Amino acid sequence: MNILFATSEAVPLAKTGGLADVAGALPKALNKRGVDTRVVMPKYDEIPAALIGQFEQVAHFRVSFSWRNQYCGLLRAEFDGVTYYLIDNEHYFKRKGLYGYGDDAERFVFFCFAVMEAVRYMDFHPDIVHCHDWQTGLIPFLLKTRYYYDPAWAYTKSVFTIHNLKYQGLFGIDLLMDLLGVGHDMFQADSLEFNGAGSCMKGGLVYADKLTTVSQTYAEEIQTEYFGEKMDALLRYRSQDLIGIVNGIDDELFDPMNDSTLEVPYRNSLSRKRKNKVELQRELGLPLSEEIPLVGIVSRLVEQKGFDLIAATLEELLQDDVQFVLLGAGDAKYEQFFNDIAYRYPNKFKVWIGYDDRLARRIYAGSDIFAMPSQFEPCGLSQLLALRYRSVPVVRETGGLKDTVQAYNEYTGEGNGFSFAHYNAHDYMHTVRRALALYRDEEVWKQIVSNGSNEDYSWNRSAKAYISVYSQLLAHRKEKESWPVI
Repeated sequence: MNILFATSEAVPLAKTGGLADVAGALPKALNKRGVDTRVVMPKYDEIPAALIGQFEQVAHFRVSFSWRNQYCGLLRAEFDGVTYYLIDNEHYFKRKGLYGYGDDAERFVFFCFAVMEAVRYMDFHPDIVHCHDWQTGLIPFLLKTRYYYDPAWAYTKSVFTIHNLKYQGLFGIDLLMDLLGVGHDMFQADSLEFNGAGSCMKGGLVYADKLTTVSQTYAEEIQTEYFGEKMDALLRYRSQDLIGIVNGIDDELFDPMNDSTLEVPYRNSLSRKRKNKVELQRELGLPLSEEIPLVGIVSRLVEQKGFDLIAATLEELLQDDVQFVLLGAGDAKYEQFFNDIAYRYPNKFKVWIGYDDRLARRIYAGSDIFAMPSQFEPCGLSQLLALRYRSVPVVRETGGLKDTVQAYNEYTGEGNGFSFAHYNAHDYMHTVRRALALYRDEEVWKQIVSNGSNEDYSWNRSAKAYISVYSQLLAHRKEKESWPVI
């Protein structure tokens, strides 16, 4: 089984969010199960020189899309047993950052066409091309239209994964017609047209053979008007082809027993974990205490992540015997608010604006409670990392948070965290206070942490589920291949 991951980012090469973690970790897990999984992505200027130096050029060729004819280089290297290909074009990708340019439509249309052409130069014929988010959404479209009879793609099926339905790659119809070299017939309601614009994501939603998203609950939510981002009718139409598979984490990369950023390695020992709390307090200038509960937050500072709830309740919660540590960057209003709180409560609240992987790991390890009250969350990785580092999550019951965090039940002793259903500040604050109260009961807290430690948050289960999806597609393909010619 040969699987080609087409993605706009992947660790260890380039990352802006959770997509990169998935595109880096899932191929490793699939390969361990005997699937030849390879990754193709753009050659960004952001990729570290030490990693770029390990690539060799495989080929260079021209990519024609509409009236354009552009150079493309294809590079190859192997990391952790996974083969990575880079699509090289300095005009499009030798820039600071990955996204946010005025010509993003042209950049990623080029990337989609370049992937289609690059397969001719790989010693590898994909049985399935697995595409991720809007930047690769046009690959299933091209596979079903322009490349349908192309021998380089013979019998290849496509899977499209929605990591976040909110980001849809919307551009003017005239612009996409010009870039794709197609007519108005490709911009109807049953193809690429969306509310008077052209949607790159819709290329994946309409034309891919199977659709997946990153949790079962999110797969159900996006078929409703509230979460569906105006794509809900299409997703309900394709519900038989839509499967929710919760993400995992790389349990070798994130292992508190072997994490060099931590002062004290640990597995299930709360006493050893709390020594890391004291070291985090020391580093950030908080009063040193193993007893004071510490709440950690590592996130983008945007409304989607529940920061209006956090901001509305923070000062009241800080009246309790508690400490908060926040790492993240995002909307200026939140950055300013949290900087002000840190100034006024220096012994209870610390904020680091930006992102630092070392500090993030130390927060997961040093916090007792991890707050993540998202408005919506397709899957979420932070709550999985928190559980891995034995920090107890407080989440809202949405998307992957609902699928991975079960509220503690005092009567049965079950549950690995705390959760609330309705998106309002008082429910969030009440849930945090419930967690703080139970933290004071050492035996109960040990039970909650132990419940979380018994779960498998690695990619093992997810990889099995994806292999099942691939196998269904290939079995269907073989059936078609065996049909008699009339």
